[in-house]
Amino acid sequence: MKKSSYIAISITIATFAVLSIASYKIFSFFYAYPDKSAVSNDETEISVVVPSGASFNKIINILHENKIITKPLVFRLYTMMKTGDIKVQKGPYKFRRNMTPKEVIKVLKAGPKITLLSVTVPEGKNIIEVSRILEKAGLGKYDDFMALIRSGDFVSKLGAKGPNLEGYLMPETYRFREGSSPEEVLTHMVKLQFRVWNSLKKKHQKEFRKLQSQLKWNSHDMLIMASLVEKETGVKKERPLISGVFLNRLLFEGFKPKYLQTDPTIIYGCTVPLVKSEACKKFTGRIRTIHLRDKDNVYNTYTHTGLPPGPICSPGKAAMESVLKPEVSRYLYFVAKTPGGEHYFSETVNEHEKAVDRYIRKKGI
Repeated sequence: MKKSSYIAISITIATFAVLSIASYKIFSFFYAYPDKSAVSNDETEISVVVPSGASFNKIINILHENKIITKPLVFRLYTMMKTGDIKVQKGPYKFRRNMTPKEVIKVLKAGPKITLLSVTVPEGKNIIEVSRILEKAGLGKYDDFMALIRSGDFVSKLGAKGPNLEGYLMPETYRFREGSSPEEVLTHMVKLQFRVWNSLKKKHQKEFRKLQSQLKWNSHDMLIMASLVEKETGVKKERPLISGVFLNRLLFEGFKPKYLQTDPTIIYGCTVPLVKSEACKKFTGRIRTIHLRDKDNVYNTYTHTGLPPGPICSPGKAAMESVLKPEVSRYLYFVAKTPGGEHYFSETVNEHEKAVDRYIRKKGI
């Protein structure tokens, strides 16, 4: 045998041996990989949320970032050989770092572990208060909710009016899926508000058209009025009567100027808007003379006639209905008999002043 032929055969045998060893190692690795390649022995449960529309590659990256798997490329190759692409539903999943790749895939195939988070949004809360309630319920971060609530594009997309979602976050007890995005949460709340309001408009069509004709109001204006009623009383039976008082102030010819004169509007203007008047910057929780006379607070219904620029809270169904079905009276004034309690209603300034003396001044409230 020629020397050159011997060398060629030797190289071929050596190459075959190397490839055989490499193939054996690769085979051994992949054979053992699905059952033995856990990240660690940590048995702590880890929550991972798969976002809507995420590709399988994106999901693999999420698992790797959360240290659920090692070697993303190997995991991808293994799943391709074993099952091909997996259709993974969006939502929350529970993993442990001591899970093997086979166990991780089993969890992904089983679908999200759905946990419902319950949250109650009471009537009369403003956007800041609602955002804090939603954050406390574990539905997202306060800053994320506020950014969306004040996003003009998001507000417009949902069909709401005004610069933010104030007044459109329907008070209710909700059950949201864990992992729901702030967009999903807020969208659901606004859609419920529209459903409730539209059902009321249908129920009181005649009254709705009357307000449109008398005051040139649209639905947003009526929502503003409902928010004023909501903040003025927590006594359910009084809402239609207080609504009637506010409407009397706007409609009676003899009542001039058309100041609604409701304290909650001052408080709102001093606490919620991003831009505040100089007087509002001195607001510490109690209304003082500088706040009553403040013309720079655009929500101040003591210095600006008619409705404020927007709602001052999220009104409930009863407050909304009170605007469409107010109680007819000649009352133009009211004063609380006790803080947060029922009110005394008056037709004239003199009668009102006597009531203020009786219920406010003499009690030092």
